[in-house]
Amino acid sequence: MRQTVATPVALRREGARGEDKIFARLRVEAEEAIARERDLAGFFYEAVLSLGSLEQVVARRIALRLAGAGASQPAVIAAFEDCFGAEAELGEALRADISAVLDRDPACRRYLEPALYFKGFHAIQTHRLAHALWRRGRSDFALLLQSFSSQVFQTDIHPGARIGKGFFLDHATGVVIGATAVVEDDVSMLHGVTLGGSGKGPGERHPKVRRGVLIGAGALILGNVEIGARALVAAGSVVLENVPAHKTVAGVPARVVNEVGAAEPATAMDQVHDIIDAGL
Repeated sequence: MRQTVATPVALRREGARGEDKIFARLRVEAEEAIARERDLAGFFYEAVLSLGSLEQVVARRIALRLAGAGASQPAVIAAFEDCFGAEAELGEALRADISAVLDRDPACRRYLEPALYFKGFHAIQTHRLAHALWRRGRSDFALLLQSFSSQVFQTDIHPGARIGKGFFLDHATGVVIGATAVVEDDVSMLHGVTLGGSGKGPGERHPKVRRGVLIGAGALILGNVEIGARALVAAGSVVLENVPAHKTVAGVPARVVNEVGAAEPATAMDQVHDIIDAGL
């Protein structure tokens, strides 16, 4: 790991016991940032140091960014606070997601970066709020959040889509996830990915992505197909059929080309070697 203080997984586990080590580390990082960038002291104080929890930091930062598209800042913050207070799993997912960024993105060295800057992380947390509202029957607010997120973060994730914990959305631009899609825990996905539907009838129309999958940039996965656990979908592939667990698929249409080389492809984030080994 790049950090010397503690790994993201260790910090998340400690936080689960009641001590929010991730938020404590975030505050330290904000203080260190102020020492380097004195002109930004007001920003870091307002965005992190004046607040009392990781949930508050993320809620206020996202509300501020969505306000640029016309969202009501107080309404977004209030919705976040209500849902975080009522559903403990939202806080757990938030910590798993921010830890996933630090684990898997070599360009990320601090919790401060996804918390304040990374649109993929913000898009996921906006979707989590929209999904919570969708399940409560507040479909108009949920769809409004989807619209604002699409405009600000360049992702279009329907509030009905079910997304597990530890989801890493790298770069994020151009990602589309349909209403009946399912993404299980610990999945990584790059920009330009579509989890799209097939047909317009009722029922399940969108992909089901199982645990630990890595989906490369620009991949299109269409219809009610299953991507097996810890599979790898190569960049630019068009997937129209089920993908077996722990297999690499590539091509248009996609076909199995190799076993996945890494035990956990979503963590390894290697889009290249399995394809090269297959001679493609």
